[in-house]
Amino acid sequence: SFLQLKLWNKYRVSNIPSLIFIDASTGKVVCRNGLLVIRDDPEGLEFPWGPKPFSEVVAGPLLRNNGQTLDSSALEGSHVGVYFSAHWCPPCRSLTRVLVESYRKIKESGQKFEILFVSADRSEDSFKQYFSEMPWVAVPYADEARRSRLNRLYGIQGIPTLIVLDSKGDVITRQGRVEVLNDIECREFPWHPKPVLELTDSNAVQLNEGPCLVLFVDSEDDGESEAAKQLIQPIAEKIIAKYKAKEEEA
Repeated sequence: SFLQLKLWNKYRVSNIPSLIFIDASTGKVVCRNGLLVIRDDPEGLEFPWGPKPFSEVVAGPLLRNNGQTLDSSALEGSHVGVYFSAHWCPPCRSLTRVLVESYRKIKESGQKFEILFVSADRSEDSFKQYFSEMPWVAVPYADEARRSRLNRLYGIQGIPTLIVLDSKGDVITRQGRVEVLNDIECREFPWHPKPVLELTDSNAVQLNEGPCLVLFVDSEDDGESEAAKQLIQPIAEKIIAKYKAKEEEA
């Protein structure tokens, strides 16, 4: 029915079963990954399962692939890419190759940036093999509880997913994968969302994530696409500002 469809769209449900917790007094989403919550906390000890700050969820030792450990507090003050990935997933492996180059370029440009690998590998050996290709840090594979809490915090529904955080730990974009593939030179880093995007193979995935307005223009006429952009840019900015004021994702 229409109401069901509205609820699917409102909460951006892309696969089932899906369990979403909402604060009844405000209508705001408390937690997107309810299925992981009840698996990890069957006694309800952490109820009402509201979002915790990144620094709290990630707290603990992190690894480098040379076996060195460092404390998660070392991430403070940097932009952080939280990278959910696994060696068994081919799109993950191809993204990792691009991401290694992006990471190098961003670091070389003098910006404070770190990537945190959260593995969905099926064994410690597979994790070690995959992590050996990565120049950044990881949550230890054995710390399943912390990996699961990070999955819960960002409501991860599929991999590869790259969430980009600002230096305070707030989300800049959940579309890090699209941004990295669309901006090989990393000129737009840290990839604040643009109100209007040109539709490409890599960002078409966003059409599945909620209501979108798609404007078709004659691509032969350069002036037309620029004029169209100027027409919808202020409308898009207004919509984003409205959601920001409500502290919701647009």
